[in-house]
Amino acid sequence: MTDIILIGLNHKTAPVEIRECIAFSNEETCIMLDTFLQEPTVKESMVFSTCNRVEILIASDDIDKAAAAAQNYISDFKNMPAGKFTPHLYRHEGYEAVRHVFRVASSLDSMMVGEPQILGQIKEAYRSAIRKRTAGVILNRVLHKTFFVAKKIRSETGIGDHAVSISYAAIELGRKIFGNLEGKKVLLIGAGEMAELAVEHLIRHKVSDINVANRTFERGVELAAGFNGQAIHFKEIPEFLKHMDIIISSTGSPDFVLNRDMVKKAMRSRKNRPVFFIDIAVPRDIDPAINKLNNAYVYDIDDLKDVIDENIKDRQKEAARAERIIDEAVLSFKKWYESLDVVPVIIALRKKMEGIARSEIKKTAQSMNGLSEADHKALFRMSESMINKILHDPTLFLKGNGFHKEKSLYLDMAKKLFRLD
Repeated sequence: MTDIILIGLNHKTAPVEIRECIAFSNEETCIMLDTFLQEPTVKESMVFSTCNRVEILIASDDIDKAAAAAQNYISDFKNMPAGKFTPHLYRHEGYEAVRHVFRVASSLDSMMVGEPQILGQIKEAYRSAIRKRTAGVILNRVLHKTFFVAKKIRSETGIGDHAVSISYAAIELGRKIFGNLEGKKVLLIGAGEMAELAVEHLIRHKVSDINVANRTFERGVELAAGFNGQAIHFKEIPEFLKHMDIIISSTGSPDFVLNRDMVKKAMRSRKNRPVFFIDIAVPRDIDPAINKLNNAYVYDIDDLKDVIDENIKDRQKEAARAERIIDEAVLSFKKWYESLDVVPVIIALRKKMEGIARSEIKKTAQSMNGLSEADHKALFRMSESMINKILHDPTLFLKGNGFHKEKSLYLDMAKKLFRLD
């Protein structure tokens, strides 16, 4: 029977240096899905990649071979020896894989428990799988159940109250460094979702100036207009570095946006005023070597963990309630999943009995001349009722409802007893 397997790495198992090398862009995700379509051991697949995790969910008749194929594809696609990232991989099979997906979508496995962005990212990954036709009966069921569970947890627990994010943690770090952000000048590099979330928190802390640099200037203008900020061109960044107190970068650039030489030149005119760089991009935007310059301090996404740990303490009770909801959902999925191989046997058994009943009714009708149409219908109704009652107990037994562990043995026996093969 087809089984489910998930392999991946995240902020708990791999440092940012590994995650940024393995991360898949949207375009790369689509290419990977196309590759899986050609792999005979992979029946269904979905690839999920964010700044904190890369995960591949697969339905396969041979999960060991499918997992090995996925690792080889990652190695080839990223031109990286498998030995460099495989020590950081985790592997979940069967219902544990389903549980893991439920937990990730409900943000219980996030760096920031309760953050809302993760669900939208999973939905987008699922849409890619749908477009590429790599999601079938099993993964469709897993993901539909996933969205139901995440929504239920969000509405029935307080895990999403005062929702936080990596952007929020970045601002909290800046506040701890300065003591007070009021009057500080900020440069945001990148105008995506992370930047938007950062702006909300910056305004709340009454910074004096917020400047936005984005490769697409129109998008920078659009974001800046929402809070009376200023959009600047990317080429103006070196000049603005001379005056900013905090730089937060969150672009999708594959290379460093800020390098050591650029910052070193800007520091000469700052007269020993410190400047703090907060890099929340994966791959990283800010060269770690900048940390070696006097009065320049660089923090990347892994440095935010301490801030995040403090913020999640109040959510543990709600997380426990969420885990209970997930346990119930896994049991529900298990009941559906275990019925998959039972259904064809039950259908075949019913069809055989209905065929026998039709044949016997036909013989009876021929031997009893003068049966009316109403008599025929009465006989068919009687036979249908008898079949339902006869099959009731065998159907319940075969479905098992989780009470017996030898289901495959019983299914095989039923096929042999009734010659269903």
